[in-house]
Amino acid sequence: MTLQFDFSGKCVFVTDATSGLGRRAAESFLRSGATVAINGPSGAAVQQAMKEMGGGARLISAPADLMQISEIRAAVERATATMNRLDILVCSTTRGELRRLDDVSPEYWEAAFAMNLKAAFFAAQACAPALKTSKGCIVNVASPIGLISGPPGAAVYSAAKGAMVHMSRMMALELASDGVRVNTFCPAWVDPPASRTHVDAESMNADIARRSPLRRTATMDECADSILYLASSAASCTTGAALMA
Repeated sequence: MTLQFDFSGKCVFVTDATSGLGRRAAESFLRSGATVAINGPSGAAVQQAMKEMGGGARLISAPADLMQISEIRAAVERATATMNRLDILVCSTTRGELRRLDDVSPEYWEAAFAMNLKAAFFAAQACAPALKTSKGCIVNVASPIGLISGPPGAAVYSAAKGAMVHMSRMMALELASDGVRVNTFCPAWVDPPASRTHVDAESMNADIARRSPLRRTATMDECADSILYLASSAASCTTGAALMA
């Protein structure tokens, strides 16, 4: 059951919001009264997602290739100008199949860090001026294996997500004096369609569940609730934290 939050009057930018956890978080913010900028890889993908979400004035199109820093900056600038403010950034981009040591190429390494770290950093950089004005917050989506060990083949992906957790902590320290909170949410693979794009997703889920006190991983709705919690006034004194599910 989805928790009830009130984000009326708040403006949110969600990366990778046309599918997976980003999409679910965007829908939850929308239901909670926020105006939500929907980022996706293309205008067509964004428009389709917005249509499926019901459309309306509280959905803002923000397409951008997250591998292109200039596109990230332009999308944030357009969305912020349209919404007249920005209160929350959710960096939900997460990509990375598992590859054992011998199978890791330089191209795979660079792509893993670009999608899981570079995109989040430059999205935060682009949003920081508006977030300082609103005393807003950032929620970065990482992974449990950025905090604990993972299955064989997770070395590069876990390194990228571990770097995201630490980067978020350092951002939290840097932005605290400006009233901006930065936290990380670390969910296991919760969305079956998205998980199928990752090698050994089921075994990773099982591995994480075995080491969880609850012996299970979170549902998609529980993960969206966790993101909204970290962005809400209920977490107003929480920054630099990494919440694992």
